[in-house]
Amino acid sequence: MKLYQKLRTAVPRLVLGQEDEEEEEEEEDADTPTPTGHSRLAPWWVGSGLLLSAVLLSAVTVWVLRQVSGGWHSPTPPSQCHQSLNQTALGMAGLLVRREKAYYPRDIGVLRLDVELETDTRLHVKITDAANPRYEVPLDVPRAKKRAENPIYSLDFSKDPFGLLLRRRDTGTVLLNTTVAPLIFADQFLQISTALPSRFLYGLGEHRSTLLHSLDWSTLTLWARDVSPTESFNLYGAHPFYLLLEEGGDAHGVFLLNSNAMEVALQPAPALTWRTIGGVLDFYIFLGPDPNAVIQQYQEVIGFPAMPPLWALGFHLCRWGYGSSNETWQTVRAMRNFQIPQDAQWNDIDYMDGYRDFTFDAQKFASLPSLVEDLHKHGQHYVMILDPGISSTSPRGSYWPFDEGLRRGLFINTTQGQPLIGQVWPGYTAFADFSNVDTRRWWLENLQRFHAHVPFDGVWIDMNEPSNFMDGSEEGCPPGELDSPPYTPAVLGDSLSAKTVCASAKQSASVHYNLHNLYGLMEAEATASALIQIRGKRPFVISRSTFPSQGRYSGHWLGDNRSQWKDMYYSIPGMLSFSLFGIPLVGADICGFSGSTSEELCTRWMQLGAFYPFSRNHNSQNEKAQDPTVFSPAARTAMKDVLLTRYSLLPFLYTLFHRAHVHGDTVARPLFFEFPQDTATYGLDRQFLWGRSLLVTPVLEPGVDSVMGYFPRGVWYDFYTGSSVNSSGEMLKLSAPLEHLNLHLREGSILPTQKPGPTSEASRGNPLRLIVALSPGATAWGDLFWDDGESLDTFERGSYSYLVFNATENIFTSSVLHTSTKAASTTIGTLSIYGVQEPPHKVLLNGQEKPFSYLDNQVRPHLGCPVLEGCPQPWQGAEGAAQGGFLGR
Repeated sequence: MKLYQKLRTAVPRLVLGQEDEEEEEEEEDADTPTPTGHSRLAPWWVGSGLLLSAVLLSAVTVWVLRQVSGGWHSPTPPSQCHQSLNQTALGMAGLLVRREKAYYPRDIGVLRLDVELETDTRLHVKITDAANPRYEVPLDVPRAKKRAENPIYSLDFSKDPFGLLLRRRDTGTVLLNTTVAPLIFADQFLQISTALPSRFLYGLGEHRSTLLHSLDWSTLTLWARDVSPTESFNLYGAHPFYLLLEEGGDAHGVFLLNSNAMEVALQPAPALTWRTIGGVLDFYIFLGPDPNAVIQQYQEVIGFPAMPPLWALGFHLCRWGYGSSNETWQTVRAMRNFQIPQDAQWNDIDYMDGYRDFTFDAQKFASLPSLVEDLHKHGQHYVMILDPGISSTSPRGSYWPFDEGLRRGLFINTTQGQPLIGQVWPGYTAFADFSNVDTRRWWLENLQRFHAHVPFDGVWIDMNEPSNFMDGSEEGCPPGELDSPPYTPAVLGDSLSAKTVCASAKQSASVHYNLHNLYGLMEAEATASALIQIRGKRPFVISRSTFPSQGRYSGHWLGDNRSQWKDMYYSIPGMLSFSLFGIPLVGADICGFSGSTSEELCTRWMQLGAFYPFSRNHNSQNEKAQDPTVFSPAARTAMKDVLLTRYSLLPFLYTLFHRAHVHGDTVARPLFFEFPQDTATYGLDRQFLWGRSLLVTPVLEPGVDSVMGYFPRGVWYDFYTGSSVNSSGEMLKLSAPLEHLNLHLREGSILPTQKPGPTSEASRGNPLRLIVALSPGATAWGDLFWDDGESLDTFERGSYSYLVFNATENIFTSSVLHTSTKAASTTIGTLSIYGVQEPPHKVLLNGQEKPFSYLDNQVRPHLGCPVLEGCPQPWQGAEGAAQGGFLGR
């Protein structure tokens, strides 16, 4: 963690509405500890501090320099002023000129500012070198064709020094205020600060932390790194995006499209400072105004996530240390014998021959092809691990992946143009350069060759930060300002090459200094593309390293966690953060990867993990097995039951993923997304929602049989029984014996569920059960997306069915908005209506009386009619029946 110095500084003059209107200067004093950190930015080190100003905000942050070795003593660094600002078709553009010499290596004196009002809710601000091209992230982003006509924001500028003020029009809230500190733009040091309108800030991954960030002088570093999830460390991925809740419940988001090593300094003013060591300052600001809308708008820029195959949403099982394909097979058979649902079996690196990609051990895993064949016969799937490090030590001509990659020049090179050699699991390795389009063809060919022997269904790409057991390479890294930049962010290991390749390494698209954080994204894109060409179906890829737009190609698991209670808790904010990042297919290693779990911990974790969007139990070698079959009958039954509950909810979960794919909705979401005006939800990260409707309240502590959960205002129904609680917005103590996970339905929702089977394929043929959770006004809504579960682009091609369900004042309707023969065999078996206070006299469907059952607070008609006939037809209360009775028309 870094601390930042506060010194006296004047408030800059503002130019409002692009006019030269000035405001009075004010100043404040404050004290703070002396900064510490990793800077070698001679002769100056940049700190940050507080400024109290009634003109700008009650508290804002200013940036100052402190002398490291002799010389200059000015309280503020030289800054830019805008020399001209002209209207353009999309907004405005101008030059920013630094009038005084700055004290940064290769400072850039003239910058270009481009401001584009892309939509009414999206603003694009870009600052770059006016004279020379600079590296920019090669991400395919939308290009606006016309200026926004009715933006919900207004933009003002300060001329000298340059600054930007962004306001929300309807409330006047200042969302960004960069006038609080000078803009710094040197070749390898770029910095910009802003005041924040509140302290409720989320995102900025990948880190292990609470969902709501602390702004108390903390620094978040973004530089992909292989390290077991630990607080305060930069982890596997880089996501320079934050969402901020404003006072009153509005929300906005900010995305810095930059892939270089970066720090984000959070300060209690409240304020935030972006600091990166390359590229350009390319900001997108999303105005929401609610949290869901912010994430949708963000994904309009980075891309909506891919629609996963249905089987990807089933239960997955893996471990490093099965030892053989026969032992793996025994685990699969045990799961079947106990009738525990499972869709996919995985293997870790022990299936390989000498840990080399695209091989399998001919002795220990000789039966692997037969195992995969057996999985397919049972409607199950096989997923294997691959690493990007390709063994370089095999005799020439004996290992095609390396020989062919070397021949074609497809590996990351040193500055001398030779393959950079590091060390990973197989020993000395070269690293595939996925920024090279020819590498993607070679990757496809390798996968095709292996698939001919082992017909895998999905790929798990690990170690793709890229991870290296050496720092840099077997020869270290050369001297120079790429491997030893003037300023090094607070990365774990104090060096950009710590446990990865040299930043100076050469790749096809640029130097690794620029591309490091993109490595996992580029591998995921290559892998997804290869799977499509090999299987002709939706790809399934899970990646460890991620970057914005990753959801288009893969899901993510939260890395090598530990079998500890705190790791189970941290998986929830981790999962919810990746929902913000546009990667909804996310989960943690259930029961923990390293260390041995206990029966109680694993039971509780299986209950939580059954509600990860991506649900996989995985652990390490030399630890106790932790698949459900190895525990006591009571624990095994509890695990089986919660997995059956997940499988019953697959139609609902699948529909949520459809909405994520088409609209950018989140799947697992924080409570504040649905209740942004309820401040009690802002810090909640021990509960979460599936969609808007299903509240999950897991037990996260040992030795308890109850759990506290927050219930926002409204009626909530117990998922299993239909019993209700009318909350005023309060914490409630819930019974939680070891065999029970608390699930609650929000009033006004309709969930499509299904009788569960041993696999998603077996389940999808079973009748549907619709659960209607009535509001106090007897209304509810829900929907169902259904297709064949695996074909490419079914929505885009129209090969799907989509139904909308409504309940309004004792009238229930099922409307088929789009039809496909793929859903023709699906029937609605029962309709459970929660919130019916008294039993109806009878239930009719199209004039025909239907049997039903009634329990406290719910009625359950038995229907058995095809989905595509719009079944059931409208329902209404029977004449003379008790209030809340239902009658088919």
